[in-house]
Amino acid sequence: FYCNMNFSAILTTGLLVLIAPASAFTTPVSFNVKSAVSQSTARKMMDVDPIQVGNMVDMFKNSMPSTILSDAALAETAAQAMEPTYSKASYYTTLGLYIMSFPGIWSQIKRSTSAKVKRKTFLGDGEAVDGGKDLRQQAGEIMAFMKANNYEVVEAGEVITFRGLVQKSTSQAFFLAFCTLLGMASLALVLQTQFQDFALPVIGKVNWFYLCLLSPYAGIYYWRSGDRVDDIQVKLTSNDEDTENEISIEGNDDEIERMWRALELREKGMIKVEGLLESA
Repeated sequence: FYCNMNFSAILTTGLLVLIAPASAFTTPVSFNVKSAVSQSTARKMMDVDPIQVGNMVDMFKNSMPSTILSDAALAETAAQAMEPTYSKASYYTTLGLYIMSFPGIWSQIKRSTSAKVKRKTFLGDGEAVDGGKDLRQQAGEIMAFMKANNYEVVEAGEVITFRGLVQKSTSQAFFLAFCTLLGMASLALVLQTQFQDFALPVIGKVNWFYLCLLSPYAGIYYWRSGDRVDDIQVKLTSNDEDTENEISIEGNDDEIERMWRALELREKGMIKVEGLLESA
């Protein structure tokens, strides 16, 4: 019976511990401390200045993260980020220089159908010098060279005039078309950058790279111009001592270049410098 009474007491005590709230087992002293702390906090809150509270609220608003900004502020920030950061002055300066230089393509096409006429003076050794040539022999060599390049004598006097037919070249036509293609591609790139949203009423948004389709017309323009006729004028003189012959030539620059190299002439006022292969 004594054991049963102890077991019943233990069981009853355990049930009370499980059912009773935790505050029921606190001491009166602990309760009084909590109550005193709560009352002290309440008194401090009643003594707070409203201006200080407003300042604290403003500080809290200013310290809010950017993720809770309004949609208008976010849109404005995104627009500012998308603005170009390059110098507009340098951009438009470069654009102006490009526009001024672009007509050079048309000039190149136009000049391809006509000869580049120049006047140059060359010197040769006269008959008084060992291995030199007199004017008649010098004129004979020039005439043989011109006839070998399909030129005929149309006037023989103090000034000899040669006339020849220069045939059109397929390689020149393709070269002009290729140069025009590069020029149109660069122009299209500039226009595509400058006028990105340009649109026509019927076509819509313009693709500027279609300008490259105009490049074959450069070769067609050159080819339709046909063969050209070139005139070359040659005048020969000699000094009083017959030690030097002076040959003045006026005509196509390409033919003049080939002539002085083939006849081993030296340009007046110029000094010939032998190259590495020639000296070897």
